[in-house]
Amino acid sequence: MKRRILGGTGISVSEYALGAMMFGALGNPDHDDSVRIIHRALDAGINFVDTADVYSEGESEEIVGKALKGRRDDIVLATKAHFPMGDDPNDGGNSRRWITQEVENSLRRLGTDYIDLYQIHRPDPTTDVDETLSVLSDLVRAGKVRAVGSSTFPAEQIVEAQWVSDRRGHVRFRSEQPPYSILARGVEAAVLPTARKYGMGVLSWGPLSAGWLTGRYTKASDIDLSGGRAAVEKHKFDPSLPDNARKLEAVGALAELASDTGLSLPHLAVAFVRAHPAITSVIIGPRTMEQLEDLLAGSEVELSEDVLDRIDEIVPPGTDLNRADSYYVPPALADKSLRRR
Repeated sequence: MKRRILGGTGISVSEYALGAMMFGALGNPDHDDSVRIIHRALDAGINFVDTADVYSEGESEEIVGKALKGRRDDIVLATKAHFPMGDDPNDGGNSRRWITQEVENSLRRLGTDYIDLYQIHRPDPTTDVDETLSVLSDLVRAGKVRAVGSSTFPAEQIVEAQWVSDRRGHVRFRSEQPPYSILARGVEAAVLPTARKYGMGVLSWGPLSAGWLTGRYTKASDIDLSGGRAAVEKHKFDPSLPDNARKLEAVGALAELASDTGLSLPHLAVAFVRAHPAITSVIIGPRTMEQLEDLLAGSEVELSEDVLDRIDEIVPPGTDLNRADSYYVPPALADKSLRRR
C-alpha cells in the first residue's frame, strides 16, 4: 500500500483509509467479525483508520478500540465530533463545552490516550470558529490530539478557519474530509483547490456514492425504496426524480466504460478519486470481509488519460448530479428565517 504525507504534518498515511462507519449497529453488528475485517485491512498495509463518535452511537469507536489493542502505535487513528450524542442541545455541536467533554468520551471508547487526527464533522453556525479552534489548540497542547481537521466544510469556511488560526495563533485545520465520487464532483470547483492552496491533506469519503457505483443498480427496478439507506434518503435514490435518473444513466455509461477497460465499476470509481492530485487518502467503508477484499484488489489500479477524459464526458468536472450528495446545505438556505425579514 502506497503512502502519502498528511497535510504537511509529517504523518505518513496509506492511500486507503479504513472507514469504520459500517462497524456496529448501523452496518455490521458482529464485533468479532468487524475486528477481523479491521485486522485484515491493517495486514494489507492500511495504517489509517477513520471513525466518528456518532457512528452507531459510539459503538464504532468501541470496536475500533478493540481491534487496535496491541497495534495502536502503528496506526494513524482519526475520529470526529459534532453531531448530537444525546437529547440535550449541549450534547453536540462545536462548542468548547461539548468538545472538551466529547474528546474524553472518544478516548475512553477507543481505549487510547491520544487521537492522531481529531476532526470537526460539520460546520456549526451557532459557534464562532474561533471558539472551536481555541479548544482544539488546547487539546493539541495537552497531547490528547496530534492534529486537527474539518469534514464537509465549504471552501469559504475552510478559508475562514485558516484566517482565524493565523490571526489568533491557533492550531489550524490540517485536513479536510469531503464527499467525492464520480457522481458527486462538486468539491472539484473550490473545496479541493482551497485545500491544496493551504497545504491541507484531503481524506475523501463516499467513493462508491452510497452504493450507486458498486454495480448494484443497473436499472430503476434495482432500487428498493422500502428498506435500508434508500428508504431513509429517498431524495438521493428515487429513480423517478430527475437528478437520480441522471445518476442511473451515468452509472450505465460508467459500467460500460469499466467493462471496456477490463475493470470492475468499484475499481474504476475508487481509482478515479485516487487520481486527483489533492487527495491524500480515500476512505473505504466495507461492511463485510468480501467487500474489503474486493476493494483491496483494486488498490493499485491507475487510470489512463483517455479513461479519465471519458469519465469527464459522462459526468463533467465540478458536477454533482444530485446536489443532495454534497451532504451540506448552507444555513442561509436551510433556514428560511435567515432570508426573510
